[in-house]
Amino acid sequence: MLNQHFTRPSVVQRLFEATQLMGFTMASDPLTCTLLRSLAASKPGGNFLELGSGTGLSTAWILDGMDEKATLTTVDNDFKLLSILNQHLGEDPRLKVVCADGDEFLQQAKHQFFDFIFADTWSGKYRLLDEALSMVKPGGIYLIDDMLPQANWPEGHAQKVENLLKKMYSLREWHVTTLNWASGVVIAVRR
Repeated sequence: MLNQHFTRPSVVQRLFEATQLMGFTMASDPLTCTLLRSLAASKPGGNFLELGSGTGLSTAWILDGMDEKATLTTVDNDFKLLSILNQHLGEDPRLKVVCADGDEFLQQAKHQFFDFIFADTWSGKYRLLDEALSMVKPGGIYLIDDMLPQANWPEGHAQKVENLLKKMYSLREWHVTTLNWASGVVIAVRR
């Protein structure tokens, strides 16, 4: 098996501790976060969107992969979670933090385009998927995680995942790759 040692952004430990103190249990898998950082590095000067900021753990990894000209908008509707994110990452000039309902954000931002979208919530993933996909530039990346069974899935969620995967596989203008790794990742690149 490959060695899973990797260098974490310095802020991650502090974010992790604050996340645990708050009792938030839905943070992104660390392996997924390493992938986010690597993919972010592939888009110099890119315009990034994260749907579902949580406390900012995945946000920190995306920022760590971005260059100084790139920008990241991260959206979550939970002010308490975003307060942790802002405390640890809010000084980064490349970051715009939006406290809003993800569905409303997608509907209002439908004419914006991104090089990279990480949909880590229902908005832009199980709801308004077509809207989120339409915001990805040609050559851009759309990434979702938690596609493998998770202990916190509500009853009936497995069918939602199956339906989402079928939809992803049917996309004609996209190259779609599924990784049975970490929490289960789907990477789609717009042709």
